[in-house]
Amino acid sequence: MTDLPSDRFVRSHLKMRQLVLLVELGRHGSILHAAAAAHLTQPAASKLLAELEHALNVPLFERLPRGVLPTWYGEVLIRRAGAALAEMDAAHQEVMELLSGLSGKVAVGAVLTPSTGLLPDAVKLLKARHPRVRVAISVDTSKLLVERLRAGELDIVIGRVLDAQAAAELHFEPVTDEPHSVIAAAGHPLAGRTDLRLADLVREPWILPPAGSILRDRLAAQFLNAGLEPPAETVETLALPVIVNLLAGSRMVVALPQELVQPYLDMGLVTVLPYDLGLTMDLYGIVTRRQHRLSPGAEAMLATLREVTAQRYPRGER
Repeated sequence: MTDLPSDRFVRSHLKMRQLVLLVELGRHGSILHAAAAAHLTQPAASKLLAELEHALNVPLFERLPRGVLPTWYGEVLIRRAGAALAEMDAAHQEVMELLSGLSGKVAVGAVLTPSTGLLPDAVKLLKARHPRVRVAISVDTSKLLVERLRAGELDIVIGRVLDAQAAAELHFEPVTDEPHSVIAAAGHPLAGRTDLRLADLVREPWILPPAGSILRDRLAAQFLNAGLEPPAETVETLALPVIVNLLAGSRMVVALPQELVQPYLDMGLVTVLPYDLGLTMDLYGIVTRRQHRLSPGAEAMLATLREVTAQRYPRGER
């Protein structure tokens, strides 16, 4: 059986140049090309690789007539070396940010409702305190946003965790739920009805979220449970300005939280139809990755999100 080296032994033999070389070997499959990419001579690269294999006491690469192929051990080292170098790059970026005053970039994703209230308020507060922090915002469904969070493309998501398998990797801080109402243009023919039924609504043209969203699925279930086919005339969009313009002067209806359209209600552009859908969504919340340290800019964004959440949704209302 192969003797496994101690952590201290491996660390004492591991060099930054070896990490770089491992990553380049994984990319190029050639010691010659990897050495050039790592700014090493071929003999120096071969020596570094031999030292690492000796320290670990396992073969990391299979030597072929044309290049090298990583063994299972090599694949593990390449993956871990890439992650280590990425962390070192992030550490350097954080140090530079702290030296020059808080700056950098934070990427935030949000589902529709918090993208119009909670998130903009938090961003304005962040920019008032740290104007040099750059913020990139994505608005999409929870499923797609959480996938991007897990892939490292987003730092923070305001949404729902729908995948039980992913939940173990994520930290979820609940914000609030979303009771939905049927929204239509002011003056819609059904607005004055006191006996409105789901069968009346199904005949109207609907604006729906994309297929696969939790709201779309629950709306379909509402109709099917009532013995009705889902609406036949539909438009799919998540963009609120598009939704409001589609509603204007048309018979279209949409299921949205009243909070989301309150400014348009106040202006008299839309109305809430007198029918209780009885439809609420699961709690959405602030989602981050477990065991992942955020950059200072992302930490500042997270702090302002928590602060604005506490102001907008006191604990009794969550």
